[in-house]
Amino acid sequence: MTTQTTEATTGRALRPPRAGRSNGQWAVDGRDPLNANEAWKQQEGGLGVRERIEQVYSREGFASIPPEDLGGRFRWWGLYTQRRPGIDGGRTAQLDDAELSDEYFMLRVRLDGGALTLAQLRVLADVSRDFARGTADISDRQNIQYHWIRVEDVPEIWRRLEAVGLQTTEACGDTPRVVLGSPLAGIAADEVIDPTPVIAEITRRFVGDPSLANLPRKFKSAVTGHPSLDVVHEINDVSLVGVVHPELGVGYDLWVGGGLSTAPRLAERLGVFVRPEEAAEVWLGVISVFRDYGYRRLRTKARLKFLLAEWGPVRFREVLETEYLHRPLPDGPPPAPATGAGDHVGVHLQKDGNHYVGAAPVVGRVSGDVLAGLADVMATAGTDRVRLTPHQKLVVLDVAPPALDDLVAGLEGLGLSVRPSPFRRHTMACTGIEFCKLAIVETKATAATAVAELERRLADVTARIDTPVTLNVNGCPNSCARIQVADIGLKGQIVTVDGEQQPGFQVHLGGGLASADRDEAGLGRTVRGLKVTAEDLPDLVERLVRRWLDQRGAGETFSGWVHRVDEDELR
Repeated sequence: MTTQTTEATTGRALRPPRAGRSNGQWAVDGRDPLNANEAWKQQEGGLGVRERIEQVYSREGFASIPPEDLGGRFRWWGLYTQRRPGIDGGRTAQLDDAELSDEYFMLRVRLDGGALTLAQLRVLADVSRDFARGTADISDRQNIQYHWIRVEDVPEIWRRLEAVGLQTTEACGDTPRVVLGSPLAGIAADEVIDPTPVIAEITRRFVGDPSLANLPRKFKSAVTGHPSLDVVHEINDVSLVGVVHPELGVGYDLWVGGGLSTAPRLAERLGVFVRPEEAAEVWLGVISVFRDYGYRRLRTKARLKFLLAEWGPVRFREVLETEYLHRPLPDGPPPAPATGAGDHVGVHLQKDGNHYVGAAPVVGRVSGDVLAGLADVMATAGTDRVRLTPHQKLVVLDVAPPALDDLVAGLEGLGLSVRPSPFRRHTMACTGIEFCKLAIVETKATAATAVAELERRLADVTARIDTPVTLNVNGCPNSCARIQVADIGLKGQIVTVDGEQQPGFQVHLGGGLASADRDEAGLGRTVRGLKVTAEDLPDLVERLVRRWLDQRGAGETFSGWVHRVDEDELR
């Protein structure tokens, strides 16, 4: 266990704060707000805006919303204004939020553990078709995201969602965001531990708790008990990963301080063993450390990873145990290496003799019609449960053997591929310039076009691609699509070709998270001057994949090849 943050583990040195300068740590500096964002959060937190949305703004319309609610407190209820159409990526950094914002919203529905019943799925489909112009995306946080939402419709949307046990509470904002969970919780024969009770307790006790609703920044959580390590635990603020202690039995290994964006950092183990019955309490301790000691002066330094960079895991564990838990935690083992693919695509046997079926839409893009069709296919198959994954996929549970063939055919007919090509299976994309105010380039259509082109161009070598080559496409530097931990990660920017500016990408190569093909997570490398236009993206990927297949050693992954060869081979 290391206590020193290095360039190798972060990709960029995370410098501690300057000595003697307040960083707005409540437990150190007091609660005087050091910026306007902290001031309005203290004046009134985000949770209180719901009543105004229901009683005022939904009745008086968009123009009645003041800036601090519109650009701030609305996020506590999953609402962001979306990008105004027609603003090109070259102007993203030149305009302020008001100039970039349309009078419509993205609405995020939090799905802790990614779990949905058939009734909930139908409501999500109806909301999409009735209020969101048919839009619905599966995010890599197991959420559903809508676009084109009017403030006038939000109360009715909440009524429908909450009638079936869904919510948008703290889906965004400086809050405990959705808790990622294994899509196979409770049904996999090889599961170490079922995380469902922990996720349910955290959600029930702490989502919407005012004492945790003013954090320095967002707080991302993940819990899994599956040996495929399927919740990207290395890049969350806190993760609980199922392990077996040689003396204490099953429980969790605790990871803290991961995050990507412009200063990527992989989480670190604290080296403790967490018993299942105390997991929610330990989670509360970690988020409380962040609330009280996290940096609030600069939002660019306000994630938990920056505190870990200063403290290291030894001090963090000491503060957690002495100030918050008031007892030591036992030392514990790390999780075993991943045993299989964490996206769970394909047909697999459950422990009860039924099957689960993982399917891949194209880069997470679905629609109200697809969600409704999925519900119909599930109903015909006699199953009531589906789960979304942190890889923009979905998994239908509890499929009886006689219903399996019809279900697979039904999914394929909806464009949800159970046996996708390697390119469709392993490509992700963020929202991009179509709706996101931070984006510089288009992503969803660019990635979908690349998938189709690669399927065509590389058909002759597809059978040789026996380990994943992940392609993650992001519209800006913030890494919502996890570019630094992809085999090929693309960061959107404007590139200049022959004196002409075009949408394009900076290229990161050779990153990855722990998987069956990779024992440890690592950040990708950038190659000097390697940029690509959106139009030329398929050319670059085809060239790299063919070179890897021609040059790799026995069993060598794409990432291993990238880190072995000279830069000239990567151009």
